[in-house]
Amino acid sequence: MSYNQKFVEGEKYEEFRTTKYPDKGIVILTCMDTRLVELLHRAMNLRNGDAKIIRNAGAMVTHPFGSIMRSILVAVYELQAREVFVIGHHDCGMTSLNSESVIEKAKKNGVSEDKIDTLRHAGIELDKWLTGFESVEDSVRQTVENIKKHPMFPIGIPVHGLVIHPETGELDLIVEGENAEGNAGLKE
Repeated sequence: MSYNQKFVEGEKYEEFRTTKYPDKGIVILTCMDTRLVELLHRAMNLRNGDAKIIRNAGAMVTHPFGSIMRSILVAVYELQAREVFVIGHHDCGMTSLNSESVIEKAKKNGVSEDKIDTLRHAGIELDKWLTGFESVEDSVRQTVENIKKHPMFPIGIPVHGLVIHPETGELDLIVEGENAEGNAGLKE
């Protein structure tokens, strides 16, 4: 809090002023991995205000009506995003995530077997929900498809899929999104 007070008093925020609309018209779904916090921005030549950034474990849309898909739709419909980028990364912690391991760690941290059983009996498929993926490329492809096929996602908004190398920032194009005319939408 003391740092924040100095930040505000020194008007350090001035260099970050922008609007709520993404200057480059893009929304990015990426992983919460700490290596990407600044690397992704630099690798894509992004400055504050250029893009809407959504982060979660694995850069995945796993539920059609969850908060990730809602955020993408809000970015497109309300905040003028014109392209969507799904950016996974190599060496992701979601690769081969094992639900049994997560559940065992939860138990060791005080989550009772009764709570876990209650969730399972309530129809929550913990083993599926707490599972990662084998291939980041396949996961990116699947997430791109989940976004494009969403019943509320607009026609004509390109959805691109990329994988970033967390050591170098190099981007591999996995899915090149297309606009309404079928032309590639990747410009910058």
